[in-house]
Amino acid sequence: MDKNTILGFVLIALIVIGFSQLNKPSEKELAEKKHYNDSIALVEQNRIEQGEKTANGAVSKDSLAVNDSTSKVNSADAFGDFSASAQGVEKFFTLENELVKITLSNKGGRIYSVQLKKYAKKDSLNHSHPLVLFDAKESNMGFTFVTNNNRVLNSTNLFFEPVSAISKDAKGNQTIIFRLKTTGQAYLDFAYTLPAKDYMVSFGLKANGMNTVMPAGTNSLDMQWAAKIRQQEKGRKFEDRYSSIQYKYVADDVEKLSESKNDDKKLTNKVKWIAFKDQFFSSILIANDALNSTSLKSTLEAENSGYLKDYTADMSVPFDPTGKTPTIFRLYFGPNQYKILSAIDNEAKADNELQLNKLIPLGWGIFGWVNRFAIIPMFNFFSMFMSNFGLIILLMTVVIKLVLFPLTYKSYISSAKMRVLKPEIDEINARIPADKAQERQKATMALYGTVGVSPMSGCLPTLLQMPILFAMFSFFPSSIELRQQSFLWATDLSAYDSIMQLPFTVPFGFGNHISLFCLLMTATNIVFTKLNMANTPTNDQMGGGMMKWMMYLMPLMFLFMFNNYASGLSYYYFISTLISIGQTYAIRSTVDEKKLLAELHAKRLSKKPVKKSGFMSRLEKMQQEQQKTIKNRK
Repeated sequence: MDKNTILGFVLIALIVIGFSQLNKPSEKELAEKKHYNDSIALVEQNRIEQGEKTANGAVSKDSLAVNDSTSKVNSADAFGDFSASAQGVEKFFTLENELVKITLSNKGGRIYSVQLKKYAKKDSLNHSHPLVLFDAKESNMGFTFVTNNNRVLNSTNLFFEPVSAISKDAKGNQTIIFRLKTTGQAYLDFAYTLPAKDYMVSFGLKANGMNTVMPAGTNSLDMQWAAKIRQQEKGRKFEDRYSSIQYKYVADDVEKLSESKNDDKKLTNKVKWIAFKDQFFSSILIANDALNSTSLKSTLEAENSGYLKDYTADMSVPFDPTGKTPTIFRLYFGPNQYKILSAIDNEAKADNELQLNKLIPLGWGIFGWVNRFAIIPMFNFFSMFMSNFGLIILLMTVVIKLVLFPLTYKSYISSAKMRVLKPEIDEINARIPADKAQERQKATMALYGTVGVSPMSGCLPTLLQMPILFAMFSFFPSSIELRQQSFLWATDLSAYDSIMQLPFTVPFGFGNHISLFCLLMTATNIVFTKLNMANTPTNDQMGGGMMKWMMYLMPLMFLFMFNNYASGLSYYYFISTLISIGQTYAIRSTVDEKKLLAELHAKRLSKKPVKKSGFMSRLEKMQQEQQKTIKNRK
């Protein structure tokens, strides 16, 4: 290293040392900084001590008295222009209609608790209690803002004052305004309006001269929303499956976080609404404009905690400190009922469609269409005339089976045709050795072709019925109308109907109880399977024996699958299968199999060629290509 390089390093070191000494805080600045930190700590300590003196959530005026000028100075240092709102007495105010009771607190100007008056929560002894979505310990919503003197404050730590008593207009809408005052003329209002007969609350922020106490260029506020989701239903595992944070982008579809694990996500696009959802109820924050820079987090709660999940949402919202443009939200606290959410969507058609009804899991694709355009309208129609939901499900099942009866009849006739042809199929199998499987299959298909029978014609009607079966699978667990509705021994058609509690837990999802409707569904499925297997000819060459055992295993699989499911769903499948058994016996009594065989032979003997089905044509083509491949290999 040469002399010039050493000299350069020495000069650099001298510059760094000199710069650090020049910028070192003076003792006065250090003392002011310490005084500021101590003042914040003292205010927090005062708040803790005041909280210990609180009775029933309200702080007495005496406990808030400040006897020395030091506390006042400290409060001014910590809260600056908002020191006038740093201390106060927590008071509660209630907005209430026939649907919901909302308690608000002047501390933070926030919603303290929400009770849904039309619904109840039942304990293990089947006793009813008020259904509360959340209270102060379980939920919080606040705004963070910065003042001119670089103080970072949160609205939840400040005390608001009601501008006046709760007002009520001619339509029954109730309004209350909380005001956050400063030491000057500036203030910030939180306004809540609850309409009559509505679950939706209007929530608005309107400033007055806040630009004088906030930094220039302020055009947004950071908003925080958090809530623990209570376990409200009978079966935690099933309720947990339907609980999640869901959200909708302004110009896109509805999405969600995972229901089964801890999950978080940062959203870069603008968000229209966020829903803290459980199986049957939701708290939804809807922005008139949009939510920006949104971060969502969902955390699973312990099984015995009484909670399902812990939700948090952090976002940025537009804010005009001059007060010319208020920031408006809507807050929905209510049931996940398709009729109610669809009505809100219809009112907001011009608002790029809220799509709140997608909070209800009706199934994807065609299954969702069947629910929206067939099952739900039929359910609502019968609900207009009767209140017994067990009878409504029975009537729905009868209607569905009557509508599907032509397909059921066609499926039976197809099976009957193959059954009467079984002696000829057996003759083909006896004539052609088992090692010539392709030749056997070709001869069998040729027989079917000459009489106009398609092996797939019996399966097609069953496939066409599948969308309805899967639609019902989604409909019953998500239908709040069935919640706590009893029928026969089932006390809640939206939950399992336990007739026996087991002292142990059966694996594979069965649980620690036995559901009677599930047992009845399994029994009828076994009977129906046996009936179908007797009516359907099997071909051992094509794996008929294995297929038969698989068909018998399916009902047992359903027993494990549905034991924890909604009893209304098991009841529907039980009634549906029972009607199918009756239809099968009814059709059998009207079909003359000898006459049917004669008709098939007549088609074979007639000179008129039988038109092949698309399936038969494709099957023959596949056989020909397979034979060509085998020949080429030889």
